[in-house]
Amino acid sequence: MSRWSPETRERARSILARYPEKRSAVMPLLYLAAAEEGYLTDEGMAEVAEWVGLTPAQVQSVASFYTMYKREPTGRYLVSCCTSISCMLLGADEVLAAVEDEAGVPAGETDEDGVITVEHVECIGACGGAPAVQVNYELIEGVTPDTARELVRWLRSAAPDSVRADEMQELFGTRRSFDWAIAEHAGAVGPYPAFEPYGTTDGHP
Repeated sequence: MSRWSPETRERARSILARYPEKRSAVMPLLYLAAAEEGYLTDEGMAEVAEWVGLTPAQVQSVASFYTMYKREPTGRYLVSCCTSISCMLLGADEVLAAVEDEAGVPAGETDEDGVITVEHVECIGACGGAPAVQVNYELIEGVTPDTARELVRWLRSAAPDSVRADEMQELFGTRRSFDWAIAEHAGAVGPYPAFEPYGTTDGHP
């Protein structure tokens, strides 16, 4: 018997219908599982295994390879600070330190209220707008230590139901790596990438 909600089961069926081989849907279904429970549980991975015809161990091998599949609980907002070379040269270490200090936890941990998890990450593809930060995988470029602190305070005080890159860039970013030509209308609703068909945005059906 499926543990997933009827809405999640319907999304799973829709996703599976796009693939000639069910096992090819394992990665999007892992995001469904994470959205259903907030992170990837053993039960969620076993559920995915049933949908795609793999063993739980095979599904876990995929989930454990990619860092964006969180297998431990995170806060409502996952703040990821890039510390790769371009960002580091432009002050990423100071940005990370500001986020850690304002959140009250070091990278790799979650605050006591379960609101913010801090992590440092490798290149997130925004070298031209370094230092770069993501909140629930929504990008902000040209972050400074001061705006990083403002970001953390805003997440706590405004407690947005979803976060959008466009809005956060306007509030807390400076230079961009390129002109963002397409406006973003849907935001991420949790600590996983925002994909409308997966129910991980505020614009899903």
